Amino acid sequence: MKIVNVVGARPNFMKIVPLMTAYDACEEIEPVIVHTGQHYDEQMSALFFHQLGIPEPDINLHVGSATHAVQTAEIMKAFEAVVLQDKPDVVLVVGDVNSTIACSLVAAKLGIKLIHVEAGLRSFDRSMPEEINRIVTDSISDLLFCTEQSGMDNLFREGVSEEKIFLVGNVMVDTLLKNKSKIEKSNVLNHLSLNGCPFAVLTLHRPANVDDPVAFERVIDALEIICEDMPIIFTVHPRTRRHLLSSSLGERVKRMPGLRLTYPLGYLDFLRLMSSAKLVLTDSGGIQEETTILKVPCITLRENTERPITIQVGSNTLVGNDTDKIIEAYRKTVSGPRREPQIPPLWDGHAAERIVNILLEKL
Repeated sequence: MKIVNVVGARPNFMKIVPLMTAYDACEEIEPVIVHTGQHYDEQMSALFFHQLGIPEPDINLHVGSATHAVQTAEIMKAFEAVVLQDKPDVVLVVGDVNSTIACSLVAAKLGIKLIHVEAGLRSFDRSMPEEINRIVTDSISDLLFCTEQSGMDNLFREGVSEEKIFLVGNVMVDTLLKNKSKIEKSNVLNHLSLNGCPFAVLTLHRPANVDDPVAFERVIDALEIICEDMPIIFTVHPRTRRHLLSSSLGERVKRMPGLRLTYPLGYLDFLRLMSSAKLVLTDSGGIQEETTILKVPCITLRENTERPITIQVGSNTLVGNDTDKIIEAYRKTVSGPRREPQIPPLWDGHAAERIVNILLEKL
């Protein structure tokens, strides 16, 4: 069974690693990796393949950056040619980026079996491009693998047949647990002179936070107060850096000595940084899950989350981008009593094995 596995953006790489390992133990499956090139710089792409031991992609579409419509269309055009030439039995997509929806549409229209890993997640906010990608991909997939019970419930409500849906756990957690010893060997804390010093970690890239100058300024207002207490290590996404450089906020940030900007870090270094932090502030989806496993408090700078299990187990707090709410959550996190978060069901490092076993049984 030839399975084309699609990766395109940074979060996809961590999700595909354990699947490739699980395929290795199975003679019945011939895996192919197609990298769309949606993320293409060294830190956002190539470094992940090197650090995580992912085989070099069999095919790289080199699509690069563009608007949502142009990028999705270019991926579809290039991926269709790959599918017509290689004739896979299955196309497997992960997550919710433009590569996910583009390759899903190609597979469905060519009659190729489509598998979605990390299915059913819903923020119920259709202003998020990822939400549209998730809904459409799930609606045309043949098998849907969920990370948490909310994903199962959402798909049931949307009328997806029960026989297509499986709760398997979280492949991103598989990767984190497998690389725990490598993560602990990272010297990023020495490099950033952070040993023994309490600090926070910040990531920020959502349009609702960085494209809107007023919203971005509200977040900066909160950071200005927090970084008087402890340093904040701000790993700056390329999109966010562009907005800082093109506005007066960039100059303001430079005058905040407690806010330390870095370029995006490699996977191992970033996980080491997060695991040692007092707390993490983010608008990312995957980081909400990783902090749950690392048992580091997470403050999510969004009004909603497609990963409600992180709220339920007590590892994550939603605050949006309101200055007062961010500061209130920060103070409660650092000074209040801490409840040890639970680990969600099946987040045990074996999700990929379950997925491969189900593929063999069903296909």
